[in-house]
Amino acid sequence: MGILDEKFLPPDDMPEFHRPFWEALKAHRLEAQECENGHLRFIPTEICPRCGSQDWTWRRLSGRGSIYTFTVVHRAPTPAYQADAPYVVAHVELEEGIRVIGNVTGCEPGAVHIGMPVEVAFEDVSERWTLYSFTPREAA
Repeated sequence: MGILDEKFLPPDDMPEFHRPFWEALKAHRLEAQECENGHLRFIPTEICPRCGSQDWTWRRLSGRGSIYTFTVVHRAPTPAYQADAPYVVAHVELEEGIRVIGNVTGCEPGAVHIGMPVEVAFEDVSERWTLYSFTPREAA
């Protein structure tokens, strides 16, 4: 088993309502569910946690935002991630108003700060899977 196999990738038996998210990543798009009442949500769910709607569509997100909060991981949760440590895991507040969780790459962990402007980046980790992260961008 290789390092990639040991990292957290979605299972083959993921719920059907998760698949469009991963398909969008494969096409280098960041998308979130938007319920019929206009509420965006990140991490796909069957029911809108704000209004209870069970009707949604997928909305393409800009991928631009700023660091809301973050942590620097020095001690990886599994051996598969130890070579990456230290690394940054952040809540990013996107221009659309929702927060998503992702790694911050493209800079030293010590350079990351709250309010830092970032944009989404995509990494094709295999033929099957694409992951996203955030990289610093120049302030607008």
